[in-house]
Amino acid sequence: MKTAFSTKSVHARDRLAYWRDEASKAYVAHDFSTRVGRGFHGEIGVATLGGVDLAAFECDECLVERTQQRLAGANDDDVLLCRQVVGHTSVYQDGRDAVTAPGDVFLLDPRRPFALAVGPNCRSVVFKVPRWEAQARLGEIASYTATMLPQAAPVTALASEFLGMIAVRADAIDPAMGPKVAQQALDLVALAFETGVGAPVQLSSTRTTTLLRLKSIIETRLHDPALKPAGVAAAAGISVRYANALLAHEGTSLERFIMLRRLQHCRQALEDPLQLGRTAGDIAYSHGFSDLSHFTRRYKAQFGRSPGESRPELRARAL
Repeated sequence: MKTAFSTKSVHARDRLAYWRDEASKAYVAHDFSTRVGRGFHGEIGVATLGGVDLAAFECDECLVERTQQRLAGANDDDVLLCRQVVGHTSVYQDGRDAVTAPGDVFLLDPRRPFALAVGPNCRSVVFKVPRWEAQARLGEIASYTATMLPQAAPVTALASEFLGMIAVRADAIDPAMGPKVAQQALDLVALAFETGVGAPVQLSSTRTTTLLRLKSIIETRLHDPALKPAGVAAAAGISVRYANALLAHEGTSLERFIMLRRLQHCRQALEDPLQLGRTAGDIAYSHGFSDLSHFTRRYKAQFGRSPGESRPELRARAL
C-alpha cells in the first residue's frame, strides 16, 4: 500500500491533530485520545480494490470512539471489515466486546456507536465494504458486529489469510481483475461468518448473486435520468416484483433504492474537497436528476439539510 500519512512528517506539536484528521478520512469520523502524548506515532497506507477502499493503520496506544455525537447527520454507506495484523485491540459495539489477536477478523457498523482501545504498537487493516454488498451477503449487520471469527475454523483462517494477502498485494493486482478479487474475498468472509459465528445468512447464494447483479446494474446506470425499475429488472433478467422481494430483506424497494443511491452519490460528491468547483446542479444532473428543485427536496428529506448546507465547512477549509 502507498503511505498516505505519517506522523514522522509532522511537527510534534501538531501530530495528534493531524492524525485525528487523517485517520478520520481513511477510517470514519471519530473521537481520538492517547496517553502517549506528542510522541505518538502513526502511519496510514491506502489502496483500492474493485470498489473496496483499504486502509492500513500502524500506531501507538490510543482510544478510538465513534460517539453518538459523531453520528449526527451521518449516513455511512460502508461497513468496516477489520483484520488485526500485529498487537491487540479491545472492541466494543452493540453490547458486545472482545479482544483481538493477530489474524482476527471482525465487523463494525459506523452507523452506530463503537469503541476501540488500540494497544501498543498495533497494526491493522480496514476494508470499507459498500453497505449493500455486506447486507446482500449477511443480512442484518448488527448480528455480526464486534464478534471475532474463530481462527481455529478452517474457513475463517482461509478468509483471514486471503484478506492479509490482498492488503499486501492490492497495488499489484490488475485493476481489471480487482472487482473479481474483491467479490471473492467478500463471499469468503460471508461464508466464514456463517460457519464460524453460526448466524445464518438471510439470502440463498442464488438470490445473493441476483441481488448483487441487480445492484451492480443500478450503480453503473445512475447517471441516466431515464433509469426506471422496469428497465433495471429487465437488464437483470428478473421481474420488478422479484426485485422488490429481494430488496425487501433490506427494508426497501427497487424504486427507493435507486433514489437512495443517487442521493448518496450526490452527497459524496458535495462533501468531496476535490469537487468544490462543481455546482450542486451539475452534481445532481450527473447522477440522474433532471429537476434541481426535486433533487433539493429529496436531498433535504433524506439528510436533513439542503445540498448547499453540505458544503460550507469544506469551503472554509479550502480558504
